[in-house]
Amino acid sequence: MADGGFTKLPGGSVVVAITLPRPLGDGGVRVLVHAANRQRALTRLRNLGLRAVYLRGNSAPPTPDEVTAVLHHPDGLVWRTAPDSGGELWHPIAALLRPPAARTP
Repeated sequence: MADGGFTKLPGGSVVVAITLPRPLGDGGVRVLVHAANRQRALTRLRNLGLRAVYLRGNSAPPTPDEVTAVLHHPDGLVWRTAPDSGGELWHPIAALLRPPAARTP
């Protein structure tokens, strides 16, 4: 379904990275989650409504830059479009899950 992987940190926690289809649009999104273990990371995503999230294998683990990005975010849960077009900043997960703003005429 999606590429993903994880990195175990020296303190015992993990950073999980997974590429998912974009909910409202074309392409995909790369989601990073910092949690105590892989199961809790996936549970955090499922609790946000991303029910069909599974991590099979470690084919696309987070890069050192991705690990730094998620560790410096207060929620420990960020995303950006995939593949990276270069220079795009990481967004909080709320920006991905909120419906698009209604346009006024």
